[in-house]
Amino acid sequence: MTGTVIAAVFAVALLAFATEGAIGFGGTVIVACIGAQLVPLDVLLPAFVPVNLALSAWLIAGGANAIEWRILGRQIGPPVALGAAIGLVLFRVVEAAGPHASAALALVFGGFVVMLAVMQLIARGGHLRQGQRLALLAAGGIAHGLFGTGGPMIVYVVHRQIPDARAFRATLAVLWLALNAALLVSFASQGLYAGEPTFDAGVILGLAFVPGLWIGERIHRRLPPAKFERAVWLLLLVAGAALAVRSGIALT
Repeated sequence: MTGTVIAAVFAVALLAFATEGAIGFGGTVIVACIGAQLVPLDVLLPAFVPVNLALSAWLIAGGANAIEWRILGRQIGPPVALGAAIGLVLFRVVEAAGPHASAALALVFGGFVVMLAVMQLIARGGHLRQGQRLALLAAGGIAHGLFGTGGPMIVYVVHRQIPDARAFRATLAVLWLALNAALLVSFASQGLYAGEPTFDAGVILGLAFVPGLWIGERIHRRLPPAKFERAVWLLLLVAGAALAVRSGIALT
């Protein structure tokens, strides 16, 4: 990686850790949508997951008494876990199918991010039926298994079930910890940690971890959560559109 790419990856990681530290989501999808413009996703995501596990553990430790265990265990966890299992299997199928299939799925994912960002920005707090909730949570799990992040779909549901900002952040951290632990095992079993590019990307991401978390904690304490959350959805709208356009170009 050139010096410019290293600086850009560090900036993306700083933004990702600050965002997730502030509101409990957005970090991985920022890396997946923006960082993938700089470094191949099959290098960047395996490098990001171990560092993000540390971030989740930190958020859990700081908000353990606010975790909504009943909602997580009964309503959120099961459909997400089922979707993630399907996504991990599909990831291996897509990898075997080649880059064309990966680009097609990335295009679909980018479109999902754009759609949900628009829905969240123009129709905040709308009611979801049980079937819609289950479908979105399962879709989020599948996306997490495939792309390392199903955050937008999952957040769209969880925000309606856990409106308190502190409980929302801590509960999501438990979910991300479990999902990313499964991803870590899957990536390791595929030998994705054997290459030097993944190690180099991991070092850059690791350097951004502490300052990103420091920024995120201060935003969480001082900035009105609703305003920052809206800014994140706007960012995800742009990032999802960029990923969709990039993937569409790769398919032509």
